[in-house]
Amino acid sequence: MDVEEIRAKIRNDTYVYTSHADIERQADDLTLMQVEEALLNGEVLEQYADTGRGESCLILGYSSDLPIHIVCGWRGEQVAIITIYIPGPPKFIDPQTRA
Repeated sequence: MDVEEIRAKIRNDTYVYTSHADIERQADDLTLMQVEEALLNGEVLEQYADTGRGESCLILGYSSDLPIHIVCGWRGEQVAIITIYIPGPPKFIDPQTRA
């Protein structure tokens, strides 16, 4: 997935949250604006091949100084936000490095 295409979809409000992503966003006390900000300044950290649900990617972006990981895929012409979380132990040493 191309980060510039994802950013364009975010700017044009051509994206959807999965119910899982919205639950995870609320669990980490993140606002919709924080997620949008992170997507608009983020970079693709990992690309995932089509594993039966289509291609997806992990984006690392920041809202102020807060790192946010966002997994995005496609739902038709829309970007689908699959999950959202604040990276940290035990899975991540830092926002860019898996443990």
